[in-house]
Amino acid sequence: MKAKFGSFIVDGRGKVNGHVISKNRAGSYIRTKVTPVNPRSASQLTVRNRLSGLAIGWRALTAAQRASFNGATKNFQHTNIFGDLKTPSGFNLYQKLNNNLLLAGQAQITGAPNPGAVLSVNIGALTCTVAGQVVSLAISAAVPAATTCVVRATTGLSAGISFVKSQLRVITTFPPAQASPLVLTASWATKFGAFVAGQRIFVSIEFVNNVTGQVTIQQITSAIAA
Repeated sequence: MKAKFGSFIVDGRGKVNGHVISKNRAGSYIRTKVTPVNPRSASQLTVRNRLSGLAIGWRALTAAQRASFNGATKNFQHTNIFGDLKTPSGFNLYQKLNNNLLLAGQAQITGAPNPGAVLSVNIGALTCTVAGQVVSLAISAAVPAATTCVVRATTGLSAGISFVKSQLRVITTFPPAQASPLVLTASWATKFGAFVAGQRIFVSIEFVNNVTGQVTIQQITSAIAA
């Protein structure tokens, strides 16, 4: 569990003694922790194997290579769920950057890079058409140079849902210079099957720097299948 202390606990996230503490638009809440069935899907196993491989890769680095990541952590600080600035460990930095690179289909790095800009474009309108099962996403310009666009999506959901997070799954990536629109028809169908009229589908994009492994914030949109 993560907690933020003031005169008493003023905010919290995570699990403690069979309960989950979190926050939504209505405020903080606590609920009983439910352990879902582990389906051990192909995508789950891919992610687990990737993380396991990165742990092995960290141990295989030379002392100088590990020192480069340990010494670069202040260059890659991030803001946590409470809005506080946090500094990762050298191992976490190595794992995060390389996980992004592998997800983007790029080679791993064995030394900490210098922070660089991560180029991006803006998400546009999502089209979901039952006839032909077409899923297509407009973007404001082509995918920038030296950048990979990672696309996540949900299965068809109730039209009344307005917020998703854990339901998003990686369905495909697009290389530099890929023009708008991003046609997701085949990759969405491979992941989820078919959708019906009236269902809402969410799609998100983020951009990975193919050299450093840095990633942009997630942009998300949705549409109701017509």
